[in-house]
Amino acid sequence: EPGNQVILKGVATDCFSLLHRGCTDIICCIFFIVAIVGYVAVGILAWTHGDPRKVIYPTDSLGQYCGQGKLEKKPLLFYFNMMKCASPMVLLEFQCPTPQVCVEKCPDRTLTLVTAIAKPEDWKYYKSYCREDPGNKPMTEILQKKLCPAYLISSKPFLQRCFPSLGKKGEVITVGDQDKFNDGEKIRDAKDLVAGMKNATVVMEGRQVAMKIFEDYTKSWYWILICLLIAVVLSLIFIVLLRYLAGIMVWVMILMVIAVVACGIAYSSIKYVNLKDTAGSNITLQQLGFQPDFSVYLHIRQTWLAFIIILAILEVIIIIILIFLRNRIRIAVELMKEASRAVGYVMSSLFYPIFTFFLLTIVIAYWGITAVFLSTSSEPVYKVFNETDCPHGRQTCEPENFTISAMKTDCPRSECLFAFYGGETPYHKYLIFFQFYNVFLFFWCANFVTALGQMTLAGAFASYYWAPNKPNDMPAYPLCASLGRSLRYHTGSLAFGSLILAIVQIIRVLLEYIDHKLKGAENKFAKFLLCCLKCCFWCLEKFIKFINRNAYIMVAIYGKNFCRSARDAFFLLMRNVIRVVVLDKVTDFILFLGKLLIVGLVGIFAFFFFSGQTDAFKDAAPSLHYYWVPILTVLVGSYLIAHGFFSVYAMCVDTLFLCFCEDLERNDGSAARPYHMTTELRYILMKDADAAQTPTSRDETMQLTPPDKTMEN
Repeated sequence: EPGNQVILKGVATDCFSLLHRGCTDIICCIFFIVAIVGYVAVGILAWTHGDPRKVIYPTDSLGQYCGQGKLEKKPLLFYFNMMKCASPMVLLEFQCPTPQVCVEKCPDRTLTLVTAIAKPEDWKYYKSYCREDPGNKPMTEILQKKLCPAYLISSKPFLQRCFPSLGKKGEVITVGDQDKFNDGEKIRDAKDLVAGMKNATVVMEGRQVAMKIFEDYTKSWYWILICLLIAVVLSLIFIVLLRYLAGIMVWVMILMVIAVVACGIAYSSIKYVNLKDTAGSNITLQQLGFQPDFSVYLHIRQTWLAFIIILAILEVIIIIILIFLRNRIRIAVELMKEASRAVGYVMSSLFYPIFTFFLLTIVIAYWGITAVFLSTSSEPVYKVFNETDCPHGRQTCEPENFTISAMKTDCPRSECLFAFYGGETPYHKYLIFFQFYNVFLFFWCANFVTALGQMTLAGAFASYYWAPNKPNDMPAYPLCASLGRSLRYHTGSLAFGSLILAIVQIIRVLLEYIDHKLKGAENKFAKFLLCCLKCCFWCLEKFIKFINRNAYIMVAIYGKNFCRSARDAFFLLMRNVIRVVVLDKVTDFILFLGKLLIVGLVGIFAFFFFSGQTDAFKDAAPSLHYYWVPILTVLVGSYLIAHGFFSVYAMCVDTLFLCFCEDLERNDGSAARPYHMTTELRYILMKDADAAQTPTSRDETMQLTPPDKTMEN
């Protein structure tokens, strides 16, 4: 127990001594290890059966990858009859009911099979777009077996697929400078191709945006890293200044946040006024609709008006909170000073978030790679596609012997085409279970890594608090010692708390999935019930995170199991609920303002740099499709970096606060049971009369006065 120390060679060993600890929650530890072994097995299965090429390269009618293997020199996909892509079934099956072949290049001329056969030179060119060499077969047999397309249209490659080169003469749509073309059956208008092209690209529009985003990343990645490095430097500067100038820096942060938001309001107002006489700027956001290029919205006055309103509301909220919490902030500043002293003695804790980030990166990478391989581990499935009614429509088929099958006899105009990837093996039957297991273990492992960081920091800062003679009685390497204790004795407790949180999070994911499926439903009661469930589980997740965080602190202090630690922490906080609200949460608010300030400063720099709206950066800024891509990346990255550094302070404050409450209940300040808190910390946390307990003795009353520095020295 804290307060019962044994002096060994001048070093005070208390509850952190290894002799007082044992392994906690062993059953959950074993269960977690078995789950990790199973996770590795799922990954091996996925990597054995999966093939990421299925989501990268287009496939022909036989399920072969264009540009891969024996088709390495044929990277483009060519549709025999683009008109078939106009069928509504394309949107359901994601497949055009027409033969598709991989070709070396798209057609650069418009020909029909009839005219090509008449000229040897054209026929040689035409045969490069056939499924197989037609030899000397008559034209009727070629068309009947669909060995070659009935016509070729001058096309251009787009997303590794050949699409007709459409143009305009006035208001008339043309293809190959002609407003009509022969599809082998009849003369058609060029505009008839538009519907087919729209359906053929419906699945690829997302990929197009993704490719442009990827290209933007390739052009701007080093600038993004520079911006993130700036965020790291700013965070370090703020942390170091907090160590020595905590009082001044807190008020500087508060004022700078107000100033940054005010600058945002002023800039938005200037842009709103300047766009007043600009043509097209008065269009509403509803009329404009969704545009993948976000820069379009910046030319609309309503966008800047929305920015003004949002920033003004944020500014008012911050100012109101500061007005009502001004006295609490003064006390919270003193608590930050004490936390700064603790961080100063455990300086390595500032860099621990890098280790946590590294572990989370491994977890996320493993989950992402496994998910891709699982989703691409199916086998090609072929189905019957027919232009007219057919009793075998959408049934599975075998392309090798389809031409001599009964299906082909019953439906002469049908085709056996590649439809999607699936499978009937036991592995494929349990594929959905493996995907679910992958997601669940991702949440569990990510929460475990986060919990390990919290317990490690809590143990390091608690060793500072409970040391009778600070910092001489602290371990030589408090962070490493705490990490070793957490892994050696409390892996089960970490796994237990992470498991509870992961279960709640996976339930929230399932609720989001159900909500997505019910978007078109008209059942109001079901929507209301689902909304209530989502709200309840969101609140439950926040509550469990709060309980887990404080439970890990108690485990780090006493070495008890998770359930007992969670109970003790909860009731300890409830007995000091006023202090929790007026001090601990005010400190969290101050740290949040610090994160907001760093994100705001880096975000402003990133906006002016990547948008090219400043002459100083126009030559240096890369040319991008969507300049919001690096800006959003920088904003998210800056927040994560700032959160990583400031989370050390937040964990320090929470640990010191919980230790203080425990110390206050177990000790009375007498010679037999002295307080472990510093004189400054006791003065800080008992300064507020509303939060302080009623003194029961003259000694306690005397200790409420500010500490005398001379006597302390």
